Amino acid sequence: PHTTDADDTKDTTMKLATLLPSIFAVVSTSAFSPISPTTSHLQSSRRPCSSSSSQLFAAMPICIVVEAEIKEDRMDEFLDMIEKNAVGSRAEPGCIRFDVLQAEDQANKFFFYEVYEDAAAIAHHKEQPHYAAWGTFKESGGTISSVSKKASGKFMT
Repeated sequence: PHTTDADDTKDTTMKLATLLPSIFAVVSTSAFSPISPTTSHLQSSRRPCSSSSSQLFAAMPICIVVEAEIKEDRMDEFLDMIEKNAVGSRAEPGCIRFDVLQAEDQANKFFFYEVYEDAAAIAHHKEQPHYAAWGTFKESGGTISSVSKKASGKFMT
């Protein structure tokens, strides 16, 4: 039988409409699943910070969110330092992720999103030279402001 483009479009639309509810059910149940202390694990399409990040956690991951405003005349120095900090941090045992984000509405405002397996991983992080470089940058007057918040992982992917 001969079909028209309109028939093909209608058929494709009907198939898609049939599949969408099941797609949304999978996404809504898995995208924001709570992490259980006994069965938690992180699976991501991104490369994990360390090979141990896919292991089961004894406790909830610990997240650090830093909001930093950088002096505009120190941006090049900051970007060089924070890239080295991020790369070094991602290689640490116990680091699950270390993201550096730049605000869209303010070019000199950044957010660091850090996730660690536990307090021991954070303590190890704070002993590293790349972490010390961030402290030195702040102490030298490179920031206008820097605020850190600690949180426990609850609904993570």
